[in-house]
Formats: sequence, structure tokens, C-alpha cells
Amino acid sequence: MSEYISPVPVPAPGVQPAEIYREIYGMPMFVTVPTGDLAASKDFWIGGLGFVDLFSVPDRVTHLRRWAFQDVLLVPGEPAGAAPAVSVSFACVLGQIDEIAAACEKLVPGCASGPVDKPWNSVELEVVTPENARVVMTAARPLDPDGPQAAWMRDAGIEVPRP
Repeated sequence: MSEYISPVPVPAPGVQPAEIYREIYGMPMFVTVPTGDLAASKDFWIGGLGFVDLFSVPDRVTHLRRWAFQDVLLVPGEPAGAAPAVSVSFACVLGQIDEIAAACEKLVPGCASGPVDKPWNSVELEVVTPENARVVMTAARPLDPDGPQAAWMRDAGIEVPRP
């Protein structure tokens, strides 16, 4: 098995989330979200979704981050209409799902739906942000090596370690 290099912790009972990563790196992927109210959007993403303001250029851009490779750029512009224009998923750990849902609901009541258990062995919370972006916070469940997800993965040719 190759070296595990993901910032996402391996799913396990009581696993702790990764630390916020504040170093500068070449971003392999990021999302740009236009907003009509940069300050309100920044407050929601930080207070609700758990991002930090890595840096801001007033009235131009706010670079937000959670874990390594979870970067969002908020920029002035027209937010999406009635349907979300962007949908993005961010990894978290199971212990954060309810906390994130409560924080988002406190800031914008009715913005969160779920969490929902998914057949691909995750729990997902859907949040619609003030600028109408669809954000899915997804937490992997510990994999039961004898469960149906592990069997499906083996059938697909994916190595599933046994304890």
C-alpha cells in the first residue's frame, strides 16, 4: 500500500479533524464564488462552515481555507439566481457534521438539510450559502471490512484492508 498523503483523516471512531492549514502552496483546485455581499459571505463561510480567512484584499477577494486543498475564493459579483450555480463538496469528520449544521442554521435558518447517510459510506450535510452556492460537507464512516460497502469496493477491484 502506498503512503497515505491526504489531509483527510482516516475514518475511525472519535477521529479528530485535520488542523487548518495556513501555509501557501500551489492550489491544485479551488472554487471561486461570486457574492453581492463579501462581508456577509465571509462571515457565513467562517462562522458556519469552519473556514478561516487566509488573506483578504478589501473589496476584491477573500481567500478562505479549511484543510489543505480546501480553498475558496470569495469575489464581488452577482450571486447565483434561484438555483445554485456552483456545487462543491468538502471533507470533514463525522464529529463535525452536527456542529457545522447547527452553526450554519444559527447564521441562516433553513440553509442546511441533512445529514443523510449515503450508500457510498459517507454522511452528508447540504448547505446553501448566502450567495446560493451548494456546499456539501461529507464525512466518511469507518469502513466495516465485512460490510456491503467493502464488498462492493472489492468487486470493483479496490483493495480493502482487513483488520
